[in-house]
Amino acid sequence: MAVSSSTNSPVSIASNSSSAAAGGSVIDVNSLVSQLVTATRAGRDANISKQTQATSTQISAIGKLKSALSTFQDSLSAIDTVSAFNAAKAASSDSTVFTATADSDAQPGSYSVTISQLASAQQLVSKPFVGGGSAPVGTGTLQVSLGGASFNITLDNTNDTVAGLASAINMAAGNPGVVATVITGSDGAHLVLSSAQTGAANTIKMTETDGGTGLSGVTYDPGNTANYTENAKAQDAQFNISGIPHTSSSNTVSDALNGVTLTLKGVSAMGSGATPTPVSTQLSVASDTDAITTNVGAFVDAYNAMVKAIQPLGSYDQTTQTAGPMLGDATLSGVQNDIRSALYSLVNTGSSTYNSLASVGITTNKDGSLSLNKTKFQTALASAPTAVTQLFAGTKGVAATLEARINAELGSGGAIDTRSKTLIKQEKALTDETNKLNDQMTALTASLTQQYSHLNTLLSSLQSMSAYLSQQFSALPKVQSNN
Repeated sequence: MAVSSSTNSPVSIASNSSSAAAGGSVIDVNSLVSQLVTATRAGRDANISKQTQATSTQISAIGKLKSALSTFQDSLSAIDTVSAFNAAKAASSDSTVFTATADSDAQPGSYSVTISQLASAQQLVSKPFVGGGSAPVGTGTLQVSLGGASFNITLDNTNDTVAGLASAINMAAGNPGVVATVITGSDGAHLVLSSAQTGAANTIKMTETDGGTGLSGVTYDPGNTANYTENAKAQDAQFNISGIPHTSSSNTVSDALNGVTLTLKGVSAMGSGATPTPVSTQLSVASDTDAITTNVGAFVDAYNAMVKAIQPLGSYDQTTQTAGPMLGDATLSGVQNDIRSALYSLVNTGSSTYNSLASVGITTNKDGSLSLNKTKFQTALASAPTAVTQLFAGTKGVAATLEARINAELGSGGAIDTRSKTLIKQEKALTDETNKLNDQMTALTASLTQQYSHLNTLLSSLQSMSAYLSQQFSALPKVQSNN
């Protein structure tokens, strides 16, 4: 009987390929190390990611809360001053004679107004220059004046024409409002000088200042009018309010009746009769309750917008079973309680009837929003304007209280500011933890790579030896056995 022997090939940890048998890599070190490192850091990564997401959500929620409060706070500027509740309106019975506006300083009343003369600006038209705009006017230096202001221009052989003179005036530095144009008619070119300012004091003068007479043909002053025709006079407006005379250099008058600005449009018509007198136009000044109501309505709308922005932060959706990011949060509930307290508190207005928002028509809906009953508000405003003003704009009024509480919440050291800073620190700590973990995993990767590389070298050497021995055994003579 023949005796036979067999050999078993060594088992490769990573591969049974011929390359491994020839002494190649036994372990895929990079893949193995990568899997080990990934497994090692997976739990910590998941924990950091969860905390980071939660912190980021909180930071975003705090940002939305701050934004909503700041926007609402801005709306308080329309109701936080006494003047906001003294808004007045003025009206004219004939807008072709004058129009009127009023500010918070205006007092209600009715006044008769007559206008005998509108303010106007002077306009001068020169005698004709044959030859048009290029006709020569001479050379020298002119001083051009309008009222109490003046400027100088020089004409030489580069601009000694009608058009050159007009251009020099218009482009001069310090020109207070003299506008020069050239109008060409059938008789030649005319230099037209117009004042941009109305009023009797704003007259135009052109005098030669070089000691010569080269420009004598274009000069003008009250004692030297031969070169120009006065097309329009410089004059003041003349009018009276309730029989009291007044003059103005402008047709826009704000110094005659306190808080009222008149814009004069036309001269009063004359009445009929043997001795006709000007027909008066009525000026009426009254409290502008519509403007005040609009401002208060804007406050209500701004509050409702804030409520709409804040509510989702602390809500819970039963359908989706999703909680808001600040559900049960003490900071959010504290802010909401502070604001509601300011809205619902009684205010010492000097009136026992109108001392709360509800008493003037501002009530709370089921969803936490506010509603304004305009009719009730205007009734309160008409009945007790001082009390309504104090309710909103007094030193202890709703606007002042809300501003103080929002400032306290948003200001340095306030609940929102403190919470925001805490969250930012947490976010930074998580970032630092991630960086630390990255460093640790880099070190672990290097260590494992070194260890498995050494192991891989050893296994590769053993595998090569195994292959060699297998070859040697295969070369030995086979032993046969006879049965």
